[in-house]
Amino acid sequence: MHYDYKTTGTCSKKISFDMEADGTVRNIVFLGGCPGNLQAIPKILEGWNADDIIERLSGNDCAGRGTSCADQLAKALVWAKEQANA
Repeated sequence: MHYDYKTTGTCSKKISFDMEADGTVRNIVFLGGCPGNLQAIPKILEGWNADDIIERLSGNDCAGRGTSCADQLAKALVWAKEQANA
């Protein structure tokens, strides 16, 4: 299933991704933000399980903002899992 998540507290404005029924995450795309980092994150995480991504990225902070693009991806995946189970 395809998801679009509106971020908060970061330079990126939206994260789009696909999550399969088994939790595999593919096609992560960040809209806005730091191009180098936000092109690398999807390459590294392509094919990972959502739970593993959530575990590793939750709570990452960018410059004292209380969140980061990586943390927002974790939040997006939690949200997508909730949507899939609703």
